[in-house]
Amino acid sequence: MGSRWRKAKLSLGLNLCVYVPKTLDEITSSSSSTVPSPSVVSPDAAALPSPVAPGSSDFTMLMPTTPTPSSSGLRLSKSGSRSSKKTCAICLGTMKPGDGHALFTAECSHTFHFHCIASNVKHGNQDCPICRTKWKEVPFRSSLLSDYPNGQATTSNPVVNRAQDDGQMNLLRRLPRTASSNRHQYHHLPSIFHDLDPTRFNDDEPLEAVPVLDPNPDASPPGCMTAGTTNVEVKTFTELSEISQSDCRDSFTVLIHLKAPIFNVIVRAHGTEESRSTRAPIDLITVLDVSGSMAGTKLALLKRAMGFVIQNLGPSDRLSVISFSSTARRLFPLRRMSESGCQKSLLAVNSLTSNGGTNIAEGLRKGVKVVEDRKEKNPVCSVILLSDGQDTYTVFPTNGMHRSQPDYCALLPSSAHRDGGQSIPVHVFGFGADHDSESLHSISEASGGTFSFIEAEAAIQDAFAQCIGGLLSVVAQELHVQVDAGDNEVQLGPIKSGSYANHTTEDKRRGSIHVGDLYAEEERDFLVSVNVPLAGCNEESLLLKVGCAYKEPLTKEMVNVSMVEVRIARPLVVISQQVTSIEVDRQKCRLDAAEAMVESRSAAEQGELSKAVSILEQCRGRILESVSGKSGDRLCMALDAELREMQERMADRQRYEATGRAYMLSGLSSHSWQRATARGDSTDSASLLQSYQTTSMAVMLQRSKTMTPSGRRPQIKHINSFPARPEPR
Repeated sequence: MGSRWRKAKLSLGLNLCVYVPKTLDEITSSSSSTVPSPSVVSPDAAALPSPVAPGSSDFTMLMPTTPTPSSSGLRLSKSGSRSSKKTCAICLGTMKPGDGHALFTAECSHTFHFHCIASNVKHGNQDCPICRTKWKEVPFRSSLLSDYPNGQATTSNPVVNRAQDDGQMNLLRRLPRTASSNRHQYHHLPSIFHDLDPTRFNDDEPLEAVPVLDPNPDASPPGCMTAGTTNVEVKTFTELSEISQSDCRDSFTVLIHLKAPIFNVIVRAHGTEESRSTRAPIDLITVLDVSGSMAGTKLALLKRAMGFVIQNLGPSDRLSVISFSSTARRLFPLRRMSESGCQKSLLAVNSLTSNGGTNIAEGLRKGVKVVEDRKEKNPVCSVILLSDGQDTYTVFPTNGMHRSQPDYCALLPSSAHRDGGQSIPVHVFGFGADHDSESLHSISEASGGTFSFIEAEAAIQDAFAQCIGGLLSVVAQELHVQVDAGDNEVQLGPIKSGSYANHTTEDKRRGSIHVGDLYAEEERDFLVSVNVPLAGCNEESLLLKVGCAYKEPLTKEMVNVSMVEVRIARPLVVISQQVTSIEVDRQKCRLDAAEAMVESRSAAEQGELSKAVSILEQCRGRILESVSGKSGDRLCMALDAELREMQERMADRQRYEATGRAYMLSGLSSHSWQRATARGDSTDSASLLQSYQTTSMAVMLQRSKTMTPSGRRPQIKHINSFPARPEPR
């Protein structure tokens, strides 16, 4: 029996805290013992805290990852060192000689399970978890003596201790002498841990050469034509159709409307028509929360959602998956989603298990590192981040004292910030009622991504589907809108562009809006205020000249859209009654609603829920009484429904904390970026999302809702009893 148990342990990776009985008598005695057997302890779960070096760029886990009797952190028994001789301070399991576990006694005399302290050291801790003594020698593991040159230990890899009660060699390695300020850097640790991520993530799979179909119909071969427009379309609308010559306005509103082209091309040959779509391939990095709170249904649904994402990526797209709990690890480098790549990726995702705390900062840092270290780059790149909990990184385990929240925005790459070149958006998904919606929203806002609130567990796949439906249809990048004043006396006023950065010159004669990426058929609306001077005897006034420039993702060529002139009639006398433009008015309602959300949220955060509800109620009244509201405009009706839903989620403090705040932040993200987000308990809440949802998003969402297990690519299997062995990274 004992031999069979040992062989089973060896086949399972030698990383389980399992008691291996040697005789039937021991089986009987162990079954009557009152001490519970330790459960499986993963490397993440074994990590203990260590101080953070001042100025360090790495975030270190500051919460215990095993169950503890107190939420404020790990508390040792009052009996002090005597208790520590019997209980492992890391997993809280019993320590007895001959109990099937290798033990490690440090130079400070404290004892731990060997596999627990080895995993702890792997994550950068070189101090005793109990007395904080700095160790000169640390434990590490090796499965075979052949890890050493010539099968022997060398002076640089000394074998200090060897025990084979669990089928592994227990080793000690003397630490190199380094400056104390660097003692927590990963590169000073032994490199024998094969599951540590590499120093640089420059092992991405090479790109696949794909044919580029010229979107310019004039340069296309005979028999080929494009369907729809090929460039971003620019339209303008004035608040009023005419102003008398003797009238002047200090603040006159002009609407700038952009619409992205479609990417479907009709190829005609031999009397047949074939619709062929060309799009820019994407590098997608998903950063997924697998903390203990994701156990069970949540993790199963997350795996299913990731399976859908994998199945809908093309062979030219690349994917990398980062999982995080108390620490973060990369499951695999950026990999092309060929048939083989999809199979491997599905297996890797299926191997995910949930445990430990929630270190969002470390997960984001590692995801960004994948972006920055790429050797090759696909035209489009984006990060998807999902979390269902609060970041436990900020809590010390010894006394429960809180540090300041980590600066998530500082973890973003320079290219992810909206003010610098091509943006790399981080699309963030808050899952369930316990996530940190404020922090997650700040990440998306700083990077140019969206924040979605997934209230119902079953909606996670639909939320992912809608997001990638947009990401897989990027047709314009680095788009800038240029606005020039027309007649000499015309000057620009404020530009209302939501979360998109805008700039106006000091002389107020020129302005610009940085839009970034556009999905196929996506629309953007910006309101520009100008002054309208006296016209004298002129029959019309030139107010603005509007144009844009952007990069075509596939050809990487810059496309300049011709300037559109904005003119307004200037009759001697305006006879007919002036009617405000519906197009301009509906955008004013949208901006009014967004501003009301900000004001209402501020009141709610200060505990004034009745005031917050009143602010939303007043905004609803203004929208319904507006010109577009009275006409039954679809956007205005959707805004009214959304504001009413927000009011209901502010009924009491408990409901606001649980869902109201996240629902409101998701709405703000959607309106400020003019892009569809998942909100509440479903992603198809009627007209609420259709205002910004593109055709490609709708198609992908419908595909998610109708997906069956018999897809064209293998589906994720049921969760295994044990995680699959991690593949080399």
